[in-house]
Amino acid sequence: MPALFLIVLVDLIGFGIIIPLLPFFAEHFGATPFQVGLVMASYSAAQLAAAPVWGRVSDRIGRRPVLLATLVGMAGGSALLAVTDSLAMLFAVRILTGFMAGNIATAFAYVADITGPGERARGMGVIGAAFGLGFIAGPAIGGLLAGADPAMADYQTPAFAAAALSALAFVLTWFLLPESLSASTRATIRQRARGFAAPWREALRRPRLNGLVGMMFLATFVFAGMESTFAIWSRRQFGWGPEQNGYLFAFVGILGAVIQGGAIGRLARRFGEGRLVTAGAILLALGLGAVPLARNVPVLVAAMTFAGIGFSLVTPALNSLISLEAAEHERGGIMGLARSATTLARVLGPACAGAIFGWIGKDSPYVAGALLMLVLAWLAGRVRPSNR
Repeated sequence: MPALFLIVLVDLIGFGIIIPLLPFFAEHFGATPFQVGLVMASYSAAQLAAAPVWGRVSDRIGRRPVLLATLVGMAGGSALLAVTDSLAMLFAVRILTGFMAGNIATAFAYVADITGPGERARGMGVIGAAFGLGFIAGPAIGGLLAGADPAMADYQTPAFAAAALSALAFVLTWFLLPESLSASTRATIRQRARGFAAPWREALRRPRLNGLVGMMFLATFVFAGMESTFAIWSRRQFGWGPEQNGYLFAFVGILGAVIQGGAIGRLARRFGEGRLVTAGAILLALGLGAVPLARNVPVLVAAMTFAGIGFSLVTPALNSLISLEAAEHERGGIMGLARSATTLARVLGPACAGAIFGWIGKDSPYVAGALLMLVLAWLAGRVRPSNR
């Protein structure tokens, strides 16, 4: 588990270096705001299609080969970004990189392979902590390497740095990470293989799995909507700029890393994953509902603390519940399906939140998100322990 944490952390720092720079890079090639949005969405759209495929491939040939292959793809995509010279090439590179982004779903499947049911939530939390730390360090490093002035920014150095980090993750995987599926297990899985669309069919046929994936989508949809609109909300409410928002989201990220990396395992053993999802959804609803009421910074920090803790409880608990629904021969495909659901949520959530922000008012995404999280809390309260 420590080796997997380090590998995912290094790779996600590289991913985080690139993301904040992409809008400026697209505008450098004359992209309109709509085209900037398409550039950002193209990666997620490709990942949405590819994640279950990579998951099924990892079921058949093993987690380690898929991690190695996708890390090569991520390194190559970042290196190509450094030499991109047109908007069309930027689109192509982001689509290619999104298609190769099967490493995270495979990492979740790896965790499911090496942990028993009692330790599953803790294992998922460790990967969640790597996410949080990666998205704290990555943007800071990217901004430092690119420079403060968008007109004079250096986009090549951050892209090459991201490629180097993916290459480092490849080396770490090669030397530190053993295969989690035995040869006999892989042979059995190949004999029972039912095609790459099997995870989608399984989700439709199994209401419990379908519901858990739907809950994962809903939680990510709401949180991604908050993330995408908070900067413009805080500017209108407090006159904040990037620096203040960066500090606040760094705090939320550190909070999430601490909870997912340390506390989630003990909490899951004591209360069970279903109760953690319910409690997390309620905290998330309270936090989002309090954001429009914030008239000073301490109240806002308290609201975001509730929201951050809530999301940090919901996601690893749901990942654990989803993995417990998957038999060994389908685990990679099912975790890939869950990853696709969160990817789709990160495409649709910001779009919907931005739309109601403009049409109804700046507080509307947070009120709507709070109501949806109350629905999630009710749904989670109906979840019963897995029979597997």
